[in-house]
Amino acid sequence: MSNQDLPGDGECCSPLIREPLTVDWAGDLARMFKALGDPVRLRLLSLVASHAGGEACVCDISPAFDLSQPTISHHLKVLREAGLLDCERRGTWVYYWVVPAALQQLSSVLSSADPTTVMA
Repeated sequence: MSNQDLPGDGECCSPLIREPLTVDWAGDLARMFKALGDPVRLRLLSLVASHAGGEACVCDISPAFDLSQPTISHHLKVLREAGLLDCERRGTWVYYWVVPAALQQLSSVLSSADPTTVMA
């Protein structure tokens, strides 16, 4: 196939995003994706987001894992430091909830791609 045979304006596929990432935005996204690169943290984010009331403490979600409570707390800390979760201490427990703006940032980058060209 020559360049003359390409559809549209000569591009072989649609761009993943409309404009280049800024340095700050790229850094934020990299931190979030790195935190989500661990299956335990990905599940934790999912459990917190789907928990009744939209927030959960370690005591609520620890039974879903074959990990110690301190290990779960460490993973939650990584998610919080990446900006994906926020938290508040209430007595002896710390309650976590998903930061909607962080999910919106991830979603905006991921949803701007045409899934038919990405999977092809």
